[in-house]
Amino acid sequence: MKKYGRQFITFPDVTVMVIIFAVMLGFTIPNLYDWRIWAAIGVGMMTYAISEYMIHRFLFHIKKPKNPFLLKIIKRLHYDHHVDPDDVKLLFLPLWFSLPNFIILVLICYAITSNLNLTMGFATGVIGYFLFYEWKHFVAHKPIQPVTKMGKQIKKSHLWHHYKNENYWFGVTHRAVDKTMGTYRDHKKVEKSDTARDLEKRA
Repeated sequence: MKKYGRQFITFPDVTVMVIIFAVMLGFTIPNLYDWRIWAAIGVGMMTYAISEYMIHRFLFHIKKPKNPFLLKIIKRLHYDHHVDPDDVKLLFLPLWFSLPNFIILVLICYAITSNLNLTMGFATGVIGYFLFYEWKHFVAHKPIQPVTKMGKQIKKSHLWHHYKNENYWFGVTHRAVDKTMGTYRDHKKVEKSDTARDLEKRA
């Protein structure tokens, strides 16, 4: 387990996000006496928990772009991960994608609240949940046995997404949105897809 923990934390994109999270946490901790900060952290976490599903399903699984540049981007973001699900270099979201998205979310939060402390709390929640997402995704593709029953089920469903049918089980840290959107099914009732390992070949 220590070996995998070290591999996770020392991956460059993860390391940078851990440092950013530590900085955000440093700004947030002194203000935790204010219940609004806790609420901002919770909203940040929920924002990423929902976007995890939305981005995965509606962006990462778009039909093959005709534009070569866009195709190159989506291949790096997700298509290639389906081709080789266990390649650690393809497991984590690249900084050139995640950082601009976080900056946009933080600016929106500040525009709404006009409060720096609440914005920092929101950013702490978003980035903290993002790191949780990256860890759960890492665990799903490594020989690590989750401790909880829910953790084991989530790992199974993510592997079904990769090896059985790419049109279901988009959640990586939870099943809530999948169940709400109708994309969480009994895997025994789902047909095996010929394109789960090659998203470019979808009609």
